Amino acid sequence: MDLPRSRQPTLLERLSTLLLREPEDREQLVQLLYRAYEHNLLDADALSMMEGVLQVSERQVREIMIPRGQMDVIDISQSPQQFIPFVIETAHSRFPVIDGDKDNIIGILLAKDLLRYAMGETLDVRDTLRPAIFVPESKRLNVLLRDFRSNRNHIALVVNEYGGVSGMVTIEDVLEQIVGDIEDEYDFDEDEDNIIPDGSGHYRIKADTTIEDLNLALGTEFSDQEFDTVGGLILQAAGQLPKSGDQFQLGELIFTVLHVDSRRLYALLAERRKVETL
Repeated sequence: MDLPRSRQPTLLERLSTLLLREPEDREQLVQLLYRAYEHNLLDADALSMMEGVLQVSERQVREIMIPRGQMDVIDISQSPQQFIPFVIETAHSRFPVIDGDKDNIIGILLAKDLLRYAMGETLDVRDTLRPAIFVPESKRLNVLLRDFRSNRNHIALVVNEYGGVSGMVTIEDVLEQIVGDIEDEYDFDEDEDNIIPDGSGHYRIKADTTIEDLNLALGTEFSDQEFDTVGGLILQAAGQLPKSGDQFQLGELIFTVLHVDSRRLYALLAERRKVETL
């Protein structure tokens, strides 16, 4: 009778072979993970994710939240006809709904709930709202992630010690601390060119494209004395981190922000300004 094949050791068992003693603190655990990586027991992605998990247990909501000034919200006083173009432009799946100002958030509107209105049904926005969840700035990210999972929420409003709204945070913001930036349809492949024409006179441009490369590709003459990248030019024009959909006219080009998060500008769309003829 054939003997059963030997069982392959699990990852935990393989890691244990590297242990001289159990790690006593976080620093020793990180050292263990790097030793496992050096011995090809973990690949770079797995190592990065494990480090992210450890960091999530130490970081607070205030470190990753979208600041109050950059929150895209809908005012309850607006009709669907008024705010739906804004919903389409920003392309979010959820929107905090305010009554007058951002300290008075009365609920969360899901973009998918607007489909009934698009099909011709009447819509009472107040009756459609989901409850808004509020968390303190000091809340740990691992606790917040557990709450998101158990309550099936994807967004929370962040309040300061005085009870005012200071920002908001989404489940994607937390997960990105573990797995890195979650790409969407506006992200670029790392292997693609920084400037990609779409054939209709528009160019998708990575924000970290150098101004020199932009000038060479599009025949522009932007100065690179103050800034090295296209993103730097846009930040200067905006005076702050812009929002998705914001437009800026610089020289002969009109730039539209395609992808931005709470910390960084990623992608832009550029087109040449139309010259009106008399």
